[in-house]
Amino acid sequence: MRALVVGANGYLGSHVVRQLVADGQDVRVMVREGANTIGIDDLDVQRFIGDIWDDEVLTAAMTGVDVIYYCVVDTRGWLRDPAPLFHTNVEGTRHVLDIAVRPEILSGLKKFVFTSSYATVGRRRGRVSTEEDIADERKLTPYVRSRVQAEKMVLQYARERGLPAVAMCVSTTYGGTDWGRTPHGAIIAGAAFGKLPFVMRGIELEAVGVNDAARALILAAEKGRVGQRYLISDKMISNAEVARIAAETAGVPAPARSIPLPVTYLLAAMGTIKGRLRRTDERLSLASLRLMRAEAPVDHGKAMRELGWHPTPVEESIREAARFWVGLRKSKRKTVG
Repeated sequence: MRALVVGANGYLGSHVVRQLVADGQDVRVMVREGANTIGIDDLDVQRFIGDIWDDEVLTAAMTGVDVIYYCVVDTRGWLRDPAPLFHTNVEGTRHVLDIAVRPEILSGLKKFVFTSSYATVGRRRGRVSTEEDIADERKLTPYVRSRVQAEKMVLQYARERGLPAVAMCVSTTYGGTDWGRTPHGAIIAGAAFGKLPFVMRGIELEAVGVNDAARALILAAEKGRVGQRYLISDKMISNAEVARIAAETAGVPAPARSIPLPVTYLLAAMGTIKGRLRRTDERLSLASLRLMRAEAPVDHGKAMRELGWHPTPVEESIREAARFWVGLRKSKRKTVG
């Protein structure tokens, strides 16, 4: 089986690559010029250098592959100007899809595995959501709206243009080898180093181990039904619990202070006003806070039934992440010493 991972240097993408190589597959990767590829540098893979707007590189990378894993996404939900989100997440995806459905590529393609988000699933308090629930775009932040539009487009290509696509609605990923220091990884690092000043009460997210998420994508390439979406998440877990587990694993005290949700909203409102006045992108804003607040749990039963996917408890992945950060700090100290 020959596979191509587009966005192979990213957090989830690099874990997909590592598992594919471990499975003995013939793996191609596509990464941008100058991208940090430390997560895959030790692997024997064929590299294609270019971005998702490069027709020549995309065509060469896609030609002759059985499966394409698409793991490119701009996750900067805090941007004051959301135009870059739609440029990458929607128009960039459309450009890739248009090449993927060319006859010379589509004829040999068995599956196009698209990395989507659980945020595209409609959620309401008091009920458990499934893949049948569709988010209402009128109530979404620009970032989530870009993800919804991209997912709908992929599934439209599956219905109307013969693309053998599946959409993987992946929740917040935790785990080791987070070389790019994702925002959620930064929380674990802060707690593991004893430098997280406080936690935010009332913040809960659906979460999953990054290795489990990567395995779900690979299973979808084998067993996923074309045109279907699959929720990939283990459970809801609070911001405070993530920090507690990370600190406990690292052997340091958990953050002693917490701030209530109304105070968090006040800080987010201040961040929003500051961004507007100074024309800056503030990481804590009302838009980013909405991303951190899950309205209801989701059901991953479809992925278990159809893909044979069985996630490990996400707590184990949080511990793995804490050990990664602690080990990385120790190795840096030894190098400096």
